[in-house]
Amino acid sequence: MRKETLLTKALFAKSGEEGKEVALPHTWNNLDGQDGGDDYWRGHGVYQIALPAPSAGMRQFVQFEGANHIANVRCNGQLLGEHRGGFSTFRFDLTEYMKAEDNLLVVDVTNEECDVYPQSADFTFFGGLYRNVTFIEADPTHFDLLKDGTQGVFVTPHSTGKTRLDLFPVNAQGCMVRVELLDHKGSVVASELTAAQDHTVVVMDVPSPHLWNGLEDPYQYTAHAVICRGSQQLDEVTVQYGYRSFRVDPERGFFLNGKSYPLHGVSRHQDRLDKGWAISKEDHDEDLALIKEVGANTIRLAHYQHAQYFYDICDRAGMVLWAEIPFISMFRPGEAAQENTISQMRELVAQNYNHPAIFFWGISNEITIGGESEELYQNLCRLNALVKAMDPSRLTTMAHVSMLPTDSEHIFVTDVLSYNHYFGWYGGDVGENGAWLDEFHRSNPDRALGVSEYGAEAILSWHSEKPENHDYTEEYQAYYHHEMLKTFESRPYLWSTHVWNMFDFAADARDEGGCKGRNNKGLVTYDRKVKKDSFYIYQAYWTKTPMVHICGSRFIDRAPGQRDVTVYTNCPAVTLYVNGRRFKKVKAADHICVFRNVKLANGDNTIVAKTSEAEDQILLRGVDAPNEEYVLPAGAGDAGNWFDANGNERRLEFPDGCCSIHDKLGELLDHPEAGPVLHGLISSMAEKTGMAGNLNSMLKMFRSMRLEDLLKMAGKKLPEGAIYDLNDKLIQFKK
Repeated sequence: MRKETLLTKALFAKSGEEGKEVALPHTWNNLDGQDGGDDYWRGHGVYQIALPAPSAGMRQFVQFEGANHIANVRCNGQLLGEHRGGFSTFRFDLTEYMKAEDNLLVVDVTNEECDVYPQSADFTFFGGLYRNVTFIEADPTHFDLLKDGTQGVFVTPHSTGKTRLDLFPVNAQGCMVRVELLDHKGSVVASELTAAQDHTVVVMDVPSPHLWNGLEDPYQYTAHAVICRGSQQLDEVTVQYGYRSFRVDPERGFFLNGKSYPLHGVSRHQDRLDKGWAISKEDHDEDLALIKEVGANTIRLAHYQHAQYFYDICDRAGMVLWAEIPFISMFRPGEAAQENTISQMRELVAQNYNHPAIFFWGISNEITIGGESEELYQNLCRLNALVKAMDPSRLTTMAHVSMLPTDSEHIFVTDVLSYNHYFGWYGGDVGENGAWLDEFHRSNPDRALGVSEYGAEAILSWHSEKPENHDYTEEYQAYYHHEMLKTFESRPYLWSTHVWNMFDFAADARDEGGCKGRNNKGLVTYDRKVKKDSFYIYQAYWTKTPMVHICGSRFIDRAPGQRDVTVYTNCPAVTLYVNGRRFKKVKAADHICVFRNVKLANGDNTIVAKTSEAEDQILLRGVDAPNEEYVLPAGAGDAGNWFDANGNERRLEFPDGCCSIHDKLGELLDHPEAGPVLHGLISSMAEKTGMAGNLNSMLKMFRSMRLEDLLKMAGKKLPEGAIYDLNDKLIQFKK
């Protein structure tokens, strides 16, 4: 029977350096991938891993659950093969290269830029063997361990109880395959014994199956498959699965087991502070616990295949999942890159086929950001066809960039679709989201539409009684998300909504709001220690257990004019107490109670919000003048100074009354003198960064965004010194 041994130590060396012992899983970017500067190390890392001695009569395999981007694997000096893709499980057969003892595995891993996706994206590509490495021994007769990184057993359940199993035994001539289906208590509900074939198909019926029913009742069955030769059991595989039905209606949204089940949830990146992608089961458990606490019932697992353990716990929790490949942001023409999308898609679907939590396969994210082309369109169509051939039981989807025209042929590729919209953050006003969604729905009434990303950044240091877009305050983020919740609540035709993002995550190229190397759109901080105020407005909308939350616990110093207190709740009304005295009772409107001009004493004040079933408490300090430390300093995150190739220092200058990169893109484009100059320079930059095909749509989308912020998004794709050149041109023109 099969035996698995976790390999937990390795000798690791970056190219050109001496080796050191590291614990597996491991990434070499856990620190430099999160500190900003877009300079984290991308290169080759080599791992030397000692292997156990082989058992007589068994076959040996090595399993990698994640190695980013490309891994070349050798056993005792012999090349086993190469794997291209940083997020899926892959295995190699070691048997013919094993010695009686002192076996050495050498793995060369690189996260250098190549033709493997992701090519370019707004997150750090952590290098290394960042998930488990396992040594496996199996009988020569076993379920195929080399079939796309799977266990060689696929279960296709129908809500009626009809159950098909596709099994792939190896070296099983003259053997039998026995399959048992067990309920949650372990009782056998169906069984079958059949002769083993290279592709063995077994079909059974489970009368009146207990359905997997989301958060309410995520009931799972177990399929137990065994290969036998006479009375001897040679190999076995156990698979958890679930019976359920679902559909998506373009007018009424998502239905689970025949009942309306509105999908409201979050997106999730897998990295953690000081760990990168090399995270533990406990980290996964904590992430899911926080997602459940906020009240989500769906997760978009962006932008790549996540760990099998996380899919497993989502099965047990009843989460509805969108799983996708990292075909994101930048399309790379050519056969090699296209074949990589196909390979990663095949592995994603095959390895996650049995998970009842997965309902949607995502084939790409914002892939038209650099423009549309026939080659890109055909690549997407090929991916969609592959998924439908491998798994017709689920739906395909993709996340479109906001500026993609609503009559583009791309919106018809997948079964359902979603858009990433940031009106109210990167451009426009938050109120524009509803109008855009309604217009799309009117123009495309037969297409099921969702919102795959939306969000705003919040950094715990910054606060304001009058929050504004791009002030990076907790208060603006909370306002933005409340407006989005109201928008979604009145539009039941949306098949799903996914917040971007549940957690802050590493994006080493970023320098935003005084915080380097971080995307701060999370409802929870990168270290998972602080739930931002916006976390609780979602809890108020999405949960039933009585709750109250007083906002502004980090906005402690309150001067006159800053003394409104906002409370989120899912209760009808809230009573506020100040220093033990009743201040006022307010009825909730859209899950918010606002207490105006709360009377604070000088110094510390205890604020308590109560309902009959819940309460919350914070401390506020009455002060005479606003605390200037709560305001993001002007120019924070500017490019600063730069020295050209001749050693000449260049500074960003912002003369009063002159145009500059601090101005909004739309204002500059409308300027009679600055406009033509800016358009010409941006067009030139767009050619160099691969964005020219979608330039006009992008300019329209980002009109209300500061030019400086737009340039930051381009990062190192811009020519060196380009920001200085552009600003020097603009300051020549008076406003």
